[in-house]
Amino acid sequence: METIGSADIKLTQYSHGAGCGCKISPKILDEILTSNTARPDNDKLIVGNHSKDDAAVYDLGNGTALISTTDFFMPIVDDPFEFGRIASANAISDVYAMGGKPILAIAILGWPVNILPPSIAQKVIEGSRSICAEAGIPLAGGHSIDSPEPIFGLAVNGLVAIENIKQNNLAKPGDLLFLTKPLGVGILTTAEKKGILLAEHSGVAAALMMQLNKIGEALGNVKGISAMTDVTGFGLLGHLVEMAEGSGLTAVIDFKNVPLIINDLKRYVDQKSVPGGTNRNWDSYGEKISGASEYQKAILADPQTSGGLLIAVNPSAIGQVTNILQEYGLNKFISPIGYFSKLAEKTVMVKG
Repeated sequence: METIGSADIKLTQYSHGAGCGCKISPKILDEILTSNTARPDNDKLIVGNHSKDDAAVYDLGNGTALISTTDFFMPIVDDPFEFGRIASANAISDVYAMGGKPILAIAILGWPVNILPPSIAQKVIEGSRSICAEAGIPLAGGHSIDSPEPIFGLAVNGLVAIENIKQNNLAKPGDLLFLTKPLGVGILTTAEKKGILLAEHSGVAAALMMQLNKIGEALGNVKGISAMTDVTGFGLLGHLVEMAEGSGLTAVIDFKNVPLIINDLKRYVDQKSVPGGTNRNWDSYGEKISGASEYQKAILADPQTSGGLLIAVNPSAIGQVTNILQEYGLNKFISPIGYFSKLAEKTVMVKG
């Protein structure tokens, strides 16, 4: 088959899924990862498959730990340079979500070489290099295969002081919840695919997905942060369920305080611009949620790609966290979106 000209390329046409919406649902993933092997199986492994966290963490024996993660997916945007940037920001985020500092990245590339020219893949890599440069790390190598669909991502290593590791399962009753990016990426990218995205909303989702969660490294120094994770393909509710269940608590969400990517997001939900991943997510954990309307489900279970950090903060540290948010230009996110309480009948309760 002949390759096509680069000017005609729309990357999203060559994949069956998009971004973190490609992720296997939480329910199926639990089945895949079921094992009779005792975990953790290494006394240096601080965080591994024994918890549902963002990255593996290994004790280096000198008060410092190695953070190791990988993330990759199929295109969520048509522009190859932006695809490389988004996939890379998303992968690096897992290190920030653990409170760490990224130090090194390795590329993962799957490319349909008989369909898409290598010059397009080169733009993906260049996009990745640009984000790695923003994060202050080298893109030091990688591995590529000939695959039926375009795939790109990174394996990323980082470092963190052991005392600063932020896990997703150590929240405490009374902790307040903060979110550092708005929701709705999946809805906007679906609207674009359906051809109903208004001109003034073009590029909004891509710009958000290309923002690094650098603030995570600074938040790692805050002792009053009990737990932290990033919000990606399982949607806010999915990652909050992991956080609440791992901590043995119930989370309460005040929907009116949840930040949205645009004010008029309901316009697209009413036009059924809801990605398939939303329904897969809800099917996996919907029975654990109470109080959510159909519209709220569409927002809170929307698969996010390169989403924000979800932070559980002890009330004593609110001032410190607020100052860091403002320092990083995240003034819009200084209002908590909910809190943790003692375990109740449902894992997450939605109000407002």
